Amino acid sequence: QVHLVESGGGSVQVGRSLRLSCAASGYRRTSTYCTQWFRQSPGKGREGVAVLNVASGSTDYHISVVGRFIISQDKTNNTVYLQMNNLRPEDTAMYYCAARARDYSGDPCSMRPASAYNYWGQGTQVTVSS
Repeated sequence: QVHLVESGGGSVQVGRSLRLSCAASGYRRTSTYCTQWFRQSPGKGREGVAVLNVASGSTDYHISVVGRFIISQDKTNNTVYLQMNNLRPEDTAMYYCAARARDYSGDPCSMRPASAYNYWGQGTQVTVSS
């Protein structure tokens, strides 16, 4: 059973940075998973923010965070990070990491909706104030 634990959320002012962490355990084969960060604001659905192919390290981002957020990993401790720079009030949300097994060996781990993911963390709150 895959277990994901997020940390690193908090309250910051506009323009500041935060780094979220997603520590994973229980992978049968780490390299066969995609890890994606989502966020959810009150009254809205979960929005994909950034995704990482754990095997290749390739990444993809939602247009709203390109140039500001960076997804990365530390394979030695099975942790995926989301570095969030130049934060804006509209980035305020609960942030979740999620994982899914790659559908096939060539699966590039592109951005997918929340319904595609079957492993979820508990979430960490990010609040950006002006």
